[in-house]
Amino acid sequence: MIKGLESITIFSENATKLADFYKKIVGLKLTGEYEMGEGKNAAMGYSFEMKKGSPIMLMDHSEVKGKAKDSKRIIFNLEVDKIDTEVARLKGKKVKVVQPKYHIEGYGYIATFSDIDGNYFQLVQVRAS
Repeated sequence: MIKGLESITIFSENATKLADFYKKIVGLKLTGEYEMGEGKNAAMGYSFEMKKGSPIMLMDHSEVKGKAKDSKRIIFNLEVDKIDTEVARLKGKKVKVVQPKYHIEGYGYIATFSDIDGNYFQLVQVRAS
């Protein structure tokens, strides 16, 4: 029986650089840093746990090279309180806007961005219940 979503893992050629983007630019709180393996086979991993929902894990992977080839295949959502404030903040930090804020009736507002590896993520402000 599946109990829930344990985490979302994003593999990268340079997880350290990607973790810096999510920490310093997006503003996520880094909650863990891990070294896996030894010597030239060592890889880094980082975790960003959320107040709500599953954590995001970033990890080095020896077979991942360059930017994401199909950025739209998997997109994760980050829930925010004030989407206009957060969109303006990310735009001010020159984060690539993929889709400006739009409204989905009965759900809320969404804006889509691209990280430095070409992965898409969305800021979401759900409507108040």
